Amino acid sequence: MIFSEIIKESYEPREYPALALLSDQWLQMRPFWGCKVLVATPIFRNTLVEYRALLAGGANLYVGHSVGTSGAVMPCDQKIIDLLKEKGIPVITDEDIKSGKVADDFDLILDCAGQFAFCHPRKGFVELTRSGVQFFEKSEHPVYVADSGIVKRIETVLGTGDGYFRGLESLGYGDFEGKSLVVFGSGKVGCGIALHGVRRGMKVCTITNTRNGNSNSNFSSVLLNNDVRIEDYLDDDMVADVVTHADFVVTATGLKNALTLSAVSAILANTKAVVANMGVEDEFGEHVPKTRVLNEKSPLNFVLDEPTHLKYIDTSLALHAALGERLLQDWTGEAKPFVGVQDPPSEIEQRLLVTTIQNGVIGPEICDMLR
Repeated sequence: MIFSEIIKESYEPREYPALALLSDQWLQMRPFWGCKVLVATPIFRNTLVEYRALLAGGANLYVGHSVGTSGAVMPCDQKIIDLLKEKGIPVITDEDIKSGKVADDFDLILDCAGQFAFCHPRKGFVELTRSGVQFFEKSEHPVYVADSGIVKRIETVLGTGDGYFRGLESLGYGDFEGKSLVVFGSGKVGCGIALHGVRRGMKVCTITNTRNGNSNSNFSSVLLNNDVRIEDYLDDDMVADVVTHADFVVTATGLKNALTLSAVSAILANTKAVVANMGVEDEFGEHVPKTRVLNEKSPLNFVLDEPTHLKYIDTSLALHAALGERLLQDWTGEAKPFVGVQDPPSEIEQRLLVTTIQNGVIGPEICDMLR
């Protein structure tokens, strides 16, 4: 199959058990035969495994990325873009479609961060991220959201935290033992970064919304059980004090311009702090210059050739693709199966989760996360 050689050279089979399962099944079933499918996952070496699965299923594949005219600008690896073009896979941008250069006649769009939410696919969308849901709130198309279920925790809790620290290390930062880390956000990404910090012997504090019962309760107990300090983002004096004395500061709220004025002022005053963003949006706002933040405010892990290790993203990418298969199956003639945003069917998640735990290299890590 296409891309098999580079995948074999780069990864062990136990790093992508879920996508391998789909590739083997789809090579026989061909569920995407005759379908024009646009995939908008960030273009890196690890996403070749998702492309291969879809091609095995018979998809007429297009790979898309945003240049900023809609949604968020997606980082990408130009070497992989060149490889795709060399193999005859069309690589297009949102502007190509808006300008009419490429026809908006896709059957299915597997989107990420709402880059192509303005399009009109015949069968619908699958959105990979929580940050992209806002672009589909009024959609008249069926939209499955991969991030709504448990599978995405593998990538965001385990993989993104790992990517943040690998990004720091690639830029020459290390020796984390005893250093202080402040994480803005206590959701899946923020929790993952905090836990990885604890494992490295850091003193970790998360800044989040603890009021009105909203403290990302799914993770607050996990953080507290791992000796992570939790503070409220509206406590200006506390936020200023914590950030002023921090060695490392990272944002992971998923919200544009999320930081309060007190947090911004403290970041600008603390010249020793190593500051980074791990969200899709610019969470710092215009008052914090790009030069003050590593990777110019883009997600820090995107300085790496592989922002998230395939072993952590395999199940998410498999779910992304498998929901595309389910969406095609959901249709009855010309009747839409549903309209708007919907969570992934639990049986698909469970099948991929069991495959990853049983056959993947990170099975023990997932079991620890789910306890």
